[in-house]
Amino acid sequence: MPWSNQSGGGGPWGSGPRGPWGSGPQQPGGSRPPDLEEFLRRSQEKLRSWIPGNLGGRGIALIALIAIALWGFSGFFRVEPDELGVVLRFGQFVREAQPGLNYHLPYPIESALTPQALRVNKIDIGFDTRRGTTMRDVPEESLMLTGDENIVDVDFSVLWKVKPTQVGDYLFNVQNPEGTVKAVAESAMREVIGQSNIQPILTGARQNIETAVQALLQKTLDSYGAGIQVQQVQLQKVDPPAQVIDSFRDVQAARSDLERLQNEAETYANRVVPEAKGRASRIIQDAEAYRQQTVADANGQTSRFLQIYDQYKKAPDVTRERMYLETMEHILGAADKTIIDTGAAAGPGVVPYLPLNNLPPAPQTPQPATGDKP
Repeated sequence: MPWSNQSGGGGPWGSGPRGPWGSGPQQPGGSRPPDLEEFLRRSQEKLRSWIPGNLGGRGIALIALIAIALWGFSGFFRVEPDELGVVLRFGQFVREAQPGLNYHLPYPIESALTPQALRVNKIDIGFDTRRGTTMRDVPEESLMLTGDENIVDVDFSVLWKVKPTQVGDYLFNVQNPEGTVKAVAESAMREVIGQSNIQPILTGARQNIETAVQALLQKTLDSYGAGIQVQQVQLQKVDPPAQVIDSFRDVQAARSDLERLQNEAETYANRVVPEAKGRASRIIQDAEAYRQQTVADANGQTSRFLQIYDQYKKAPDVTRERMYLETMEHILGAADKTIIDTGAAAGPGVVPYLPLNNLPPAPQTPQPATGDKP
C-alpha cells in the first residue's frame, strides 16, 4: 500500500514525524511507535495460517469430525447420589436416569434435568435464619387467629422431599416448588389453628396439631399434582403475642398452681380416706367380735343356769347349800381378812399366827456416799 511507506515521505495524513492521529514528537533515539497498518497486516497473515484452507479437504473433514465428536460427547451427564435424572426429548419427558454416569442424545435433540429428588428439604415459616445464626421473627407469617378469637405466635418447619416416582410432576406441574410448599403449609397451619382453642395449643396439643397440618398439607399438594412428599411438620415455638405474653404467663402460672393444689388435695384424700375406712372397718370388726362374745357369754350363762335349775329341781336343799357355798367362796376368796369363829361351837380356838413372810419390807434409809461428811 502506498501509505505504508516508512521512508519518511509521510502518508495520507500528511508529512513529518507524526502518526495517523497527529501524535507527538519523536521517540528518543530516533525510533517511532509501531505502525497500525503493519500490526493489522501481520495479524491477517497469522489468521490465514490458521484457516483450514491451507490444509485442504482433509483438514475440513478432520475439523468436522472433531466437532461432531465433541457434540456427541456433550450428551454425557452425571447424576449425584441425592439427585434423580430426567431426560427430555424436544422438551417432552422420555425417561428417568439413576444416579451415576448417564447419556442422552446431544442438545437440541435431548436434554437432561437433575433435580435433588432424594434430598430432604426444610422450609421455615414464621421465622428466618438465612441471614445469620440469629433467628428473626416474621410476624406476617407467624401470627394466627385461634378458634376462640385469640392470637397466637406459631413458628414451625416443614421437611419435604420429591417423590421418586413422580419426578415429572414435580418438574412440570409446579413452577416454584419451595414457594408452593411454604404457602400451602402456612395456609394449612392457619386452618388447623383456627379450629382449635388457645389453651390446648399452648399446652398439650402440639402433636395433634403437627399431625393434622401434615395430613392437610399432603392432601393439598397431592391435589396440585406437585409430586412432593411431606416428611414431617415440626412446631418450633408456640407463644402468645409479645405484647401480652407476660399476662399469658401469669395465667399459665396460676393454672399450674391450681393443678398443683388439686393434685396435693387428691393425694391427701387418697391417703386419709383409706385410713378412715380402715379405722371404720376395724371398729366394725371389734363391735362384731364384742357382739359375738357377749352373745356367747349370755348363751353360756343361760345354759349353766338351766343346768343348775335342773339339778335344783331334783334336790333343792343340796343345790341351795352348794350354791351358797360357791357364792361365798367366790366373794370371800379375794378378801385379805380371816374370819375366826370364837363361839362355843367352834372349839377351843386357834393358835395366833403372824405371817412374817407376808409383811411388807421396811423402807431402807439411804446411806451416805464414801467420803461425804455426816
